[in-house]
Amino acid sequence: MDIFDIVIWCGALLTLLGLTGILWCIFTVWQARRSGLDEVQFRARMQRVVAVNMAALGASVIGLMAVVIGIMLAN
Repeated sequence: MDIFDIVIWCGALLTLLGLTGILWCIFTVWQARRSGLDEVQFRARMQRVVAVNMAALGASVIGLMAVVIGIMLAN
């Protein structure tokens, strides 16, 4: 196992963690809409979800870039 394989697998893991975060955001928003919160509580929850969503999206992008770079350099 060389360094390129490690980069590919670490990138895949980071992408999966980001995808898990995005799915958590979807579930949290769905649950908040169904719970009938008032507007102030709903906005407070959405601010947290937006922050987590941006971090998860960033992790997914960085992970996918690592996978692509690892594959390109391995060949």
